[in-house]
Amino acid sequence: MKFSLLALATLAITALANNSGGGGSGGGAPSSGGYCPDCKIQGVNNVTTKFLKGNCKWAHKTDKKDPNFLINLSKGQNPPLLWIGCSDSRVPETVITNSRPGDIFVHRNIANMVPLTDDNSLAVLDYAVLHVGVSDVVVVGHTKCGGATAAYNAVHPPATPAEPVTDDPSVESHLTSWLAPLIALTKALPGNATIEDVVEHNVAAQVDNVVQSPIVQNAWKQGKDVRVHGWVYDLETGLLHDLGLTRTKADCTD
Repeated sequence: MKFSLLALATLAITALANNSGGGGSGGGAPSSGGYCPDCKIQGVNNVTTKFLKGNCKWAHKTDKKDPNFLINLSKGQNPPLLWIGCSDSRVPETVITNSRPGDIFVHRNIANMVPLTDDNSLAVLDYAVLHVGVSDVVVVGHTKCGGATAAYNAVHPPATPAEPVTDDPSVESHLTSWLAPLIALTKALPGNATIEDVVEHNVAAQVDNVVQSPIVQNAWKQGKDVRVHGWVYDLETGLLHDLGLTRTKADCTD
């Protein structure tokens, strides 16, 4: 007998619910007679245990604050914003914007790139704009970006080159290939450009890519009022800065 992934997931969720000993006050987070310390959650090591227990604490805290929040959230999403950001762990979009689950549709990768040849990025853009119906798309770079630094160092080699992280060139080639457009962008900048200049010019280039994508162009032709923005997050201040790159359907090429 064949089962779809959705069916298998449903069976798994049902089994977990049946073994949880009941629901919270709103039927959301499982009741455990307390929170984290009483959940008896154990990961395969201290790192995974920490995050599993953290999730337990969050689920109970969320359920206590609003018993219907998770139940209502499970019924669907309607985020107004698509966030295209960097994978850097120091830039958690929900935290730095004081948002909640369901507020932001998210795509993150190394150096917040949106190559028009990348099916992953375009699939997210397609789903967010045409199916979820976001009104705003924002490309977010950040200071001290590792991807921008790598591109800068490829053009302006430091006096003491970094040690290779692996002896296998096929592994390193994935990152080199991904950063190739950013390296090319860096080469085109003035010789006195800084890493932060690379960060800002990269955001501008990715905003252009989003705007030029057939997804956004078709959305504009259909009359959808989608806006595209470019921001930079400052790691030292915790503040987002709008670069003034906003584009609207007035920029439709047709």
